[in-house]
Parts: sequence; C-alpha cells; structure tokens
Amino acid sequence: MAQITKDMTIGEILRTNPGVAPILMEAGMHCLGCPSAQGESLEEAAMVHGMDINDLMAKIEAL
Repeated sequence: MAQITKDMTIGEILRTNPGVAPILMEAGMHCLGCPSAQGESLEEAAMVHGMDINDLMAKIEAL
C-alpha cells in the first residue's frame, strides 16, 4: 500500500486508502468530499481544525 503523508490532500489519501475515512471523521473532518478536501493537504486541514498533525498521522499509520 502507498505511503500516506501529511502533504497529501485528503482526496489523495482517501483514494490511496479509503479505510482512513473513519479516522478523519472521528477527528472532526466531516466534509471529506467537499472541494477543500480535494485542494488542501492533511497538514493544512489539521491546522484549520486545531489538531496536532503528528497525533493524526500516528492514528493513520496505526491502520
């Protein structure tokens, strides 16, 4: 499986591994299909939602 990085857009991440969706939803990123999910990186989305990107990446990597 391809490596997921914090620089990928949420859309890219979901195309790479749809199993990440529940983690993102649990983290408060409920608009996975909205235009911003296709254009902003996971790191940018984490910042907008007030999350620590390293904590979020740890959860994704634990899949």
